[in-house]
Amino acid sequence: MTQDLIRYDVLVQDALRGVVRKILAEVAQTGLPGQHHFYISFDTQHPGVRLSSRIRARYPEEMTIVLQHQFWDLTVTDHGFEVGLSFSGIPEKLLVPFVAVKGFFDPSVQFGLQFEVAREGEAKGETKPAEAPAKPVLKPVDTETAQDDVVAPALPAIAPAPAPVEPLKPAAKLADKAEPKPETDVKADAAKDEKPAEPPKATVVSLDQFRKKT
Repeated sequence: MTQDLIRYDVLVQDALRGVVRKILAEVAQTGLPGQHHFYISFDTQHPGVRLSSRIRARYPEEMTIVLQHQFWDLTVTDHGFEVGLSFSGIPEKLLVPFVAVKGFFDPSVQFGLQFEVAREGEAKGETKPAEAPAKPVLKPVDTETAQDDVVAPALPAIAPAPAPVEPLKPAAKLADKAEPKPETDVKADAAKDEKPAEPPKATVVSLDQFRKKT
């Protein structure tokens, strides 16, 4: 197989990260439109991620933040975004480079993107073999009453493929109706049943008897 020297996979991921950048930049200027809100997952160990030691200890590998009701001072640059969030009632600022983002999901319209994040030590231009992704689960969060804008790492749920529809079975063939018997001619049947009358037996007279009579 020919080696991909153009690195289409990297170009596509960069382009899709540009989509996330554009969406967050518009929200930073005009706010969240309608019912839109975002779940953003990112690698907490990636270089450039800025977190407090308390939050990093709580989420040592990955975390997911919710941008819906309780966030402020969203600032977007070409390389990342900064936002204020409340963690168990304690306000903090996070700085997340776009290269650290692993997932972006808008539940209001079921739109999601998933990215591969290169860790430190991985050579540039090399990719890890694809692994079978675990089934993602998105837990519903009531952000209106929640005191914490951080949820367990989650990716957008994928709807299962619809079960195949069984073909309709052909309706059972109706039993052939018995053909109606033609009405029998009662008289004809009666005529068949009647035996022909036997002719009366002739009386035999001997010649002697005949002579005596004469």
